[in-house]
Amino acid sequence: MVNTSLLVEEYGHYIGGRWVEPDGGRYDVLNPATEDVIATAPEAAVAQVELAVSAARRAFDTGPWPNLDPRDRARCLQQLSDALLARGDDVYALAQAEWGCTANERLIHVEGPAFMVGHAAELATEPAEAPMDAWGAAGTTYLRYEPLGVVAALTPWNFPHTLNVMKLGAALAAGNTLVLKPSPLTPLSALALAKIIDEETDIPPGVVNVVTPTGVEASKLLTLDPRVDMVSFTGSSAVGREVMAGAARTMKRVLLECGGKSAAILTDDVVLTDELMQRILFEGCTLHAGQACILNSRLLLPAAIHDEVVERLSVLAKETVVGDPVGADVTMGPLISAQHLERVEGLVARAVDDGATVITGGQRVKDHGRGFYYAPTILTEVSAEAMIAQEEVFGPVLTVLRYEGDDEAVAIANNSAYGLGGGVWGADVDRAMTIARRLRTGQVSINGTIPGDAPFGGFKQSGIGREGGVMGLRAYMEPKAIGVPA
Repeated sequence: MVNTSLLVEEYGHYIGGRWVEPDGGRYDVLNPATEDVIATAPEAAVAQVELAVSAARRAFDTGPWPNLDPRDRARCLQQLSDALLARGDDVYALAQAEWGCTANERLIHVEGPAFMVGHAAELATEPAEAPMDAWGAAGTTYLRYEPLGVVAALTPWNFPHTLNVMKLGAALAAGNTLVLKPSPLTPLSALALAKIIDEETDIPPGVVNVVTPTGVEASKLLTLDPRVDMVSFTGSSAVGREVMAGAARTMKRVLLECGGKSAAILTDDVVLTDELMQRILFEGCTLHAGQACILNSRLLLPAAIHDEVVERLSVLAKETVVGDPVGADVTMGPLISAQHLERVEGLVARAVDDGATVITGGQRVKDHGRGFYYAPTILTEVSAEAMIAQEEVFGPVLTVLRYEGDDEAVAIANNSAYGLGGGVWGADVDRAMTIARRLRTGQVSINGTIPGDAPFGGFKQSGIGREGGVMGLRAYMEPKAIGVPA
């Protein structure tokens, strides 16, 4: 067992730069690989969430943070980046224990967030005011970007550290203050982040506040409290709609990154290399046990290569080593909870009832007495209209669909309530680019080329707004136009 003691603690809430004892008791945090309790987390009633909002409001209205020289904000964020890199092994041990991070995912869950907040430090110095070309102006028009105020960041359990850091970095780089509320399944990630901020950065008290309620009313307060100016949410589309409805009461700004049912299209001229097969399985099925909104969980294949691809993927799926992430050879960890495991089981059972064929998997991993493990699963003979091809499973389930011709491939890919990601693989890059342009989705990779420092977000029910890069920074700011006489 990896020693997690350095960041796995019995935390209080982090409010106004102090650790505050919970007003609602404590609740258990489980290791999904073993079902053992690794720590308890602080519960928060409505009153304690209100205290966190008050601290953030005060820090914005009267504190130095929004008015600091951007270079000073950048320095503080760089301190956080350096500290996260220095504590990488501690963060990794926490990630293994709290949400089942495996060694082949460490860069995404550990070093990636450290680099991300380092980039936020660079973005903090982006010019916030500049003259612009303005039609009909008698003088000079300046476009100025100002921080929104208090941001409530609501994050999910699948990539908790990554998403906590991503939202915090952008919000703080823009000059906002923050109340961070993580999922009750992974509260330690946010509290550990607060510990590092508190001990190793010069970020002023009240700029970052972390509360970890499990109750609906305490959580909803962050979408309803008029002192909150913006809600930044990552999670399911169903909850995203509720967040949006709550925020609408006081016309808060919202940034929603929600579900996905992305498609990977293999054209009939693609070269079927071993590397391609491995990436298709990892990026569509086994990455974090399928618990990723960006997964290309629908695989679209022409008849000419369908059987070969399915057979090769089946072999790779059976070779996946599923288990406790502390195991040296483990390549896929557990699902997050017993409830979520039952949900994945139910969706696969429904798919079989609807006519799908299970090529491999389709059941719990039987050689584990404890832990929430589901075998990598490949389904074929699926209709594009079937629930399994329409609903986000959020588990290691790859749904394979047949198509004839590029037009049908595009039509199937776009036949979804979601539009977050996608991929096209083919020998003819111009043809792949033509297909990519027709996909109604926020990001598309061609032959595995993932967009770099680019806006991330989705079409349709995959969300509203974009995160990442300058556009992501501006999402946490309000534009102001100022006309100056000649």
